[in-house]
Amino acid sequence: MTFEPGNAVVVRDEQLLATYGRAFRKIGKTIAVVPLGADVHAGHIELIRAAKSLLGAYVFVTYSGEDVPETFRNEGVDVVFHGELRTAVSVRTGMEHLDDADAMARDVAHILAVLNATHATDLVMGEKDFELLVATQLAVAGLRMEVKLHSVPTVRMPNGLALSLRNERVAEYAHDQALALSAALTAGAHAAEHGAETVLDTVRGVLEAAGVAPAYLAVRDLAMREAPAQGDARLLAAIDLPATDGGTVRLHDNVGLPLGIGFKHIED
Repeated sequence: MTFEPGNAVVVRDEQLLATYGRAFRKIGKTIAVVPLGADVHAGHIELIRAAKSLLGAYVFVTYSGEDVPETFRNEGVDVVFHGELRTAVSVRTGMEHLDDADAMARDVAHILAVLNATHATDLVMGEKDFELLVATQLAVAGLRMEVKLHSVPTVRMPNGLALSLRNERVAEYAHDQALALSAALTAGAHAAEHGAETVLDTVRGVLEAAGVAPAYLAVRDLAMREAPAQGDARLLAAIDLPATDGGTVRLHDNVGLPLGIGFKHIED
């Protein structure tokens, strides 16, 4: 197979994937991996563009959808892995998870397998899935992997809703409730100077006014541990809404906040 940079060559064989990775490493190139799922939205494109911005990087994307979209070629991706990795690893990061710990471990294990298979030097992930981001960072550090992790801010619609494939599954009559999640987090962040309890109470109040209860709600430090009394923290929340298929869909979101300080006192 002839390789053309930026032409989104599709690879389905794990050994060929590793061959590309080894070849690029031998000539001193950066290999930036962007792990994606079964579809692509604007937030994913921002991850790809962030990876492309790394000097001299070859960009590898993993994709599990049925048909590989032309988007990857249009964005100048170098390699698209559209196969299955036969590597199996078990991962526990020691975090107190808010989302499903077993599902999180499977996602982290898949990312680690891809990093090994591609001989990656860099990994690009979005802050939208902050818990997965931290879990992956802890696993990479714990295994002493020589991979640099780059985080990209959450991409949002003009109304504040974080871009997610799950948005399309929300029942039409619940769209306003979906908007309440980002609004609640924004309100909570602006109460940061008053401490964690006030932040959490503020979020609950906005969600309650919209007629939804949080599936989880927490303030953590940047490593997903107990939040500091003062300093950088992360506010995370999720809500369960009616889905178009008659079931439920979980939306989750997060924002950073200067806990105990507040945005208007940051310079102080």
